Amino acid sequence: MHRKPCFPAPQSENKQIQQTDNHMRMHLFTYNLHVAETFRSWVNILFYCRYVQKSKSFKCVLCFPIALCVLYFTSSSLQLLIGLLPMDKCSLESAKMLSLDNSVDTSLDLGSRHDVQTCTSWKAPIIWDGMFDPGLYDQTHKREGSSVALTVFAVGRYLDAYLSTFLNSSEHHFMVDLPVTYYVFTDNPEKMPDIKLAPQRSIKVIKVERHARWQDISMMRMKAISGVIESDIRHRCTHVFCFDVDQVFTGRFGSEALGDSVAVLHAYYYRLPRMWYTYDRNLKSKAYMENGDFYYHAAVFGGSWRSVKALTEACYQSIMEDKENGVEALWHDESHLNKYMWLHKPSRVLSPEYCWDTSIGYRTDIRVSRLLWAPKHYDSLRTS
Repeated sequence: MHRKPCFPAPQSENKQIQQTDNHMRMHLFTYNLHVAETFRSWVNILFYCRYVQKSKSFKCVLCFPIALCVLYFTSSSLQLLIGLLPMDKCSLESAKMLSLDNSVDTSLDLGSRHDVQTCTSWKAPIIWDGMFDPGLYDQTHKREGSSVALTVFAVGRYLDAYLSTFLNSSEHHFMVDLPVTYYVFTDNPEKMPDIKLAPQRSIKVIKVERHARWQDISMMRMKAISGVIESDIRHRCTHVFCFDVDQVFTGRFGSEALGDSVAVLHAYYYRLPRMWYTYDRNLKSKAYMENGDFYYHAAVFGGSWRSVKALTEACYQSIMEDKENGVEALWHDESHLNKYMWLHKPSRVLSPEYCWDTSIGYRTDIRVSRLLWAPKHYDSLRTS
């Protein structure tokens, strides 16, 4: 259940939304999303003008009519401009200086991608195409006996709309050389699609309650994931990856992604300045953040079973404390995940290749799309 970028609504507006019925809430959400997208587009064009001409104010004035024409005629041009905004650069001279998840990480070529940021300020790698040797990573993890649990929720209409495509594409691209166990959480086990699995791969179906609101389904998955890690996953898998179901694997999503704690850069924010990250800035929420490192996408996260268990337990606890205080985080579980990842830095960060939206348009830095957002039909899929 993906979250497109949107600016936080004022608190008074949030109260009005909470007072409407479920049907009206969905319409207000959709309307605010369109308004916020338009506003964000204007702001980013102005920011780009300031960046390019910050030392020559009269030229910046000339940039305005050009920017207006670009915005008027094509939104794809806007995304192209955003793609030109610079990223920070990795300050490390060699991968041997990284805080290593695995000894094979010393083989990463941090200098192979001059167009993007390849490491964080806390010396974690940011994985991009061209930085790693796929065969070397696969050999290392097979030798070490790595195995992966994949969790996915397919509740309500999401099962029919997405699950079959998600699982079939995963069989072709996700950790294909390692043992994988799928944990499918659904309220309708009898409607599970028939998936042809490769050797050393299996599916476990777990029945869950269907909540009235999609926001609750999204947030309550943290409790369910923590529970199945404790009862089953920790006895059979070394790593866990958690996915939203409305996605399609289109390229290698392999062992180079495995680490102790793994987060993914949100495709809509990785090129934007931090001031525009949509953290929850409501002081009453446990997800409150004033600043952060990156903006991470909750559609994909993972790590060792211990780390994922700690993350999901902490996020669930924060969500429940918010509920007791009558608060709901701006982007639900994603807001809580970002807060957790700020306090507990991920040991590995995946580039937006690992969760890309083609509607953004062409980006020179996205050489391969490994996982794509599936077409969204929120009006018909979400119950409120």
